[in-house]
Amino acid sequence: MQRGSDRLSVHRDEEMKHELQGLLRSGHPTRTEEWYDPEPVADDDPAVWRGAVVPGDSRTALEAARLELARYLGRSNFPATPSHLARVLRSKNAPDPLLEAVERLPRPARYANAEALAEAVVRS
Repeated sequence: MQRGSDRLSVHRDEEMKHELQGLLRSGHPTRTEEWYDPEPVADDDPAVWRGAVVPGDSRTALEAARLELARYLGRSNFPATPSHLARVLRSKNAPDPLLEAVERLPRPARYANAEALAEAVVRS
């Protein structure tokens, strides 16, 4: 039973259903004004750090670790020990999984650059 308290009429419901048919069938926006659509991810955007680096595809893990370490560490931070690098990462609000991976490295080691540090993080 319809009580008549709907904000939209039956005709407006049908219009809205017709407007959304393209989106529902195609799975992507069909508007002509592109400022309504969200901007897609670029092909060359680096992957976002999503947890600890795990063994597996070592080349991909190495590249991801190097990108994330370079994002937070500058050239002036090297050569350094893991404890010094962990303090720098903490001060720059690096993600916890990245910080924990650096803290797990052996204490007496010294790393000359982000590449050497990334290799050690991936190996550990």
